[in-house]
Amino acid sequence: MEFETLQYLDEKGNLTEGYTPSVSDDVVLEAYKKMVVTRHVDERMLTLQRQGAITFSMSSLGEECCSVATAAALEKDDWVYPQYREVGVLFWRGFLVQDFVHQMFGDAEDLGKGRQMPNHFGCRELNVVTVSSPIATKIPHAAGCGYAMKLQKESNISAVFFGDGATSEGDFHAGINFAAVLEAPTLFFCRNNRYAISTGLENQFHSDGVAPKGEGYGVKTYKIDGNDFFAVFDTVREARKHCLEKGPVLIEAMTYRMGAHSTSDDPSVYRTKEEEEQWKDKDPLLRLRLYLEKQGIWSDSDEKKLWDEVKQEVTEAIRVAKETPKPELKSLVEDVYEEIPETLQRQYEELKMFFPEED
Repeated sequence: MEFETLQYLDEKGNLTEGYTPSVSDDVVLEAYKKMVVTRHVDERMLTLQRQGAITFSMSSLGEECCSVATAAALEKDDWVYPQYREVGVLFWRGFLVQDFVHQMFGDAEDLGKGRQMPNHFGCRELNVVTVSSPIATKIPHAAGCGYAMKLQKESNISAVFFGDGATSEGDFHAGINFAAVLEAPTLFFCRNNRYAISTGLENQFHSDGVAPKGEGYGVKTYKIDGNDFFAVFDTVREARKHCLEKGPVLIEAMTYRMGAHSTSDDPSVYRTKEEEEQWKDKDPLLRLRLYLEKQGIWSDSDEKKLWDEVKQEVTEAIRVAKETPKPELKSLVEDVYEEIPETLQRQYEELKMFFPEED
């Protein structure tokens, strides 16, 4: 079983002949700006990790279109279950760069109070569920969320992001089958970036990627160019409608992880520089910028101004985070029970002996 990859925007910024965008240039321009923010934040976080200012970082370099275009096509009340490369969803929904940098530092202003690793973001107010490290664990959660909304007759969907490697986990199969049988309004968005850390596609599947797995479960399935803003936006819009009317959808978005898996990874061990160079021309930011320039609504001066503003914003956010104290020690035993149990209180009192400055 083979699937044709849907594409509307080529590598030179040209649209397929006869294709008319379903989204305004204003939205496209805003999406491009959020993609730039996402990329520069990633770049700076990588630098901070190398400097020892933060402990860990994961980049979405080359995959920014998947998150931002999907977020633009969804409704704000739809629930999103991200993996760790979907910070673009947060930025689209209004999450501040400052908020994200606080999370990366795990300081007192971090919404998670420093309890999560860096890049494990979330925001209840924006309907974005906090990232979880174990691969694919959010897939059944998203299916359950979709089914719950169906039972309550809500007009929203749940959307869950994951990589190609996650489809080899049992949680993927359990989650998508659950949604299929119960016709839950859940969008399963797979970023096929060609590698499950160091395991390439050829060592993962004998099938034509991930798409046949959706068909196997009787789920409406699309295979698209994940670096093409219009292909992602249009497909997600169509998929959202299908979710509400008929049930779940699987989207396999073909993209490429241009950077390392994480700051603990060395991609030169398992892929070539030649391969990386081939994908640079398919960069989603480059393609969308070329399109905007051809529409006459973007220029080199606009580009320089945007990057200058973004760099300044991120630099200021880092300065503030560096000056922000760590969460209070007592936060370790709070927020789970209405009242702190005696056992935890006793442990807290013992722990305080090692942190006298907290008294």
